[in-house]
Amino acid sequence: MMNRQDAVKLMESKVTNINLRKHILAVEAVMRQLARELKQDEAKWALTGLLHDLDYEDTKNSPERHALVTAELLRDTPSVTADIIDAIKAHADKKEKSSLMEHAIYCADPVTGFIVACALIHPDKKLAPIDVPFARNRMKEKRFAAGANRDAIQHCSALGFDLDKFLQISLDAMKSISPELEL
Repeated sequence: MMNRQDAVKLMESKVTNINLRKHILAVEAVMRQLARELKQDEAKWALTGLLHDLDYEDTKNSPERHALVTAELLRDTPSVTADIIDAIKAHADKKEKSSLMEHAIYCADPVTGFIVACALIHPDKKLAPIDVPFARNRMKEKRFAAGANRDAIQHCSALGFDLDKFLQISLDAMKSISPELEL
């Protein structure tokens, strides 16, 4: 399996936008924490988070190609297994979600942007004061972080988590890397 250092190097070669890089690191952290909670392979799940948006900048004007370009790029990389590629495709609805990892990346992706939005509206502009009740209340506001797919976030039920548990796992994961996220 590809090691983290090589994955970060690959991600940085494909992703130039600093905020997108931070998003990717946040998804990596959430995926690692979800794997820990679900007793899955933490390194593999984290790697999936690191690689999931490699083609985002290349496909932003053709979203129908998002994840498929990454899948093609990684297809001949022996250190990236087929289940990682499948999860990358599933996060962008390019494949039916069937594995636990596919369901996890599908809900981990939008929750990170939602949590960042929560931090940015807080007076401190930090993750530290954000808690589950604060985030849950923002979920009810349809105009708040409107780009964060609420249905995908609620898909955490496919992992066996209610919304509060999923938000707590995600908050804990993102708070653990708050210096890298500059939040």
